[in-house]
Amino acid sequence: MKIENLFNTDHVLSQTEQFSPLASTTNASLKHIVSPAGCSLDTNWYDQDQEEWVTVIQGYGVIAFEDATIVTLKPGDHITIPAHTKHRVIKTSADVATIWLAMYFDKMEE
Repeated sequence: MKIENLFNTDHVLSQTEQFSPLASTTNASLKHIVSPAGCSLDTNWYDQDQEEWVTVIQGYGVIAFEDATIVTLKPGDHITIPAHTKHRVIKTSADVATIWLAMYFDKMEE
């Protein structure tokens, strides 16, 4: 058993976002995402087959959706993005790494 810390960003060696798997099952996965301060962001749209629940635990992130909706997440804020909802991160903190947790999962039964 290895203790790790979500706030440890020492492993981030580049100025691009880093995605690290934390846990996964057949139908779900949890990722730790670090957006280094002032990093370059991917300009492509994400269009995922699974639902995405995302939260910011440090810094902030601004997400743009294809329908022109803009959402700003600060520490503790979280949203669920439906599958195939095109979105991208357009801004993150310039002075501190933005740390996210993202869970990808199959749509829950209603």
